[in-house]
Amino acid sequence: MELEGKVAVVTGSAKGIGKAIAELFARQGATVAIVDRAGAEDTARALRVEGLDAQGFGIDITDMEAVYSTVDTIVREWGHIDILVNNAGIIARGSLLDLDQRQWLRVMDVNVNGNFYFCKSVIPHMMRQKSGCILNISSIAGKMGDITASPVYGTSKGAINTLTKSLARQLAEHGIRVNGIAPHAIETDMSAEWSEEKRRAVVDAIPLKRMGKAEEVAEAALFLVSERASFITGEILNINGGYLMD
Repeated sequence: MELEGKVAVVTGSAKGIGKAIAELFARQGATVAIVDRAGAEDTARALRVEGLDAQGFGIDITDMEAVYSTVDTIVREWGHIDILVNNAGIIARGSLLDLDQRQWLRVMDVNVNGNFYFCKSVIPHMMRQKSGCILNISSIAGKMGDITASPVYGTSKGAINTLTKSLARQLAEHGIRVNGIAPHAIETDMSAEWSEEKRRAVVDAIPLKRMGKAEEVAEAALFLVSERASFITGEILNINGGYLMD
């Protein structure tokens, strides 16, 4: 098992891509902290039924004090944090003219500030142990602009891409690697909102002519936090069936 003895924190992991990542990490031997606003303990309980090591933490990641308290609890109970996956995020729909201040601030708060709070709280522990991996789940929208969402979504993911590269440069000397994944057209609750017409148009534009699966993103996440990727940092990996090749 590739993650035997590792402690992983995965945000937004009660469902979707985050859940697939948490499940795969646990099955690869990691002790996993499931972090989400709702359903975290349900997901953790299901993993424990399999004989795996997981615990749920129901918090709002935009609450900085709650984030710091959760990280302190994890370190106190499990001794260390080796992997942080910042997956939690929300989306807004519509054009710029449809976007109001409340929506803008909420998306930026969850997608950017929440990621920052977890990085800020976990990094000192990783620096002390001189090792660690951070993986930020971004989006194709962060590289090429919003395709199917409000402009605030791509803006927030673009910020995450820059944060990923900045941290990769600053933390390399401490033995900490920081990478990202930019998915597109993955079968999740977000893509389930699409009309059938839109789904066909999206698939038609993908060279592989299909939607991706959350489990496929999880496999890429496993690779990037494993020793197989020990010389990779600052990378934003596309998982989009060939839609964007950069």
